[in-house]
Amino acid sequence: MDLEANKKNAIAFYRTAFLGEPQKAVARYVGQEYIQHNPDVADGTQGFIDYFERMQREYPNKSIEFIRCIAEGDLVALHTHQIWPEGDAYVTMDFLRFDENGKICEHWDAIQQIPKKSANPNTMY
Repeated sequence: MDLEANKKNAIAFYRTAFLGEPQKAVARYVGQEYIQHNPDVADGTQGFIDYFERMQREYPNKSIEFIRCIAEGDLVALHTHQIWPEGDAYVTMDFLRFDENGKICEHWDAIQQIPKKSANPNTMY
């Protein structure tokens, strides 16, 4: 596994889809299969495309910042800061598994809204 290439491709894949071009993201970065573990997104590449096309139609002004990217073995972890309309901000942690050809084949995520108030002075990053 080329960990640096996988990190670069994971970020490009997610950024491309998030900013409104999920078909392009799938064509460039996804392998023969795509297993989805997010219960709000249908399994397979078409489910991924449908979800991100809908997000782009409904929330065209969303933004994403990649805070961390960590790779080990066939996995890449992305830690992001997302801002959605009306100032809703979220922390996400996405895990992408790569196949033997360096293509994404599986996805897990955890999403947490950043609260307006915190019990401590630390950021979520």
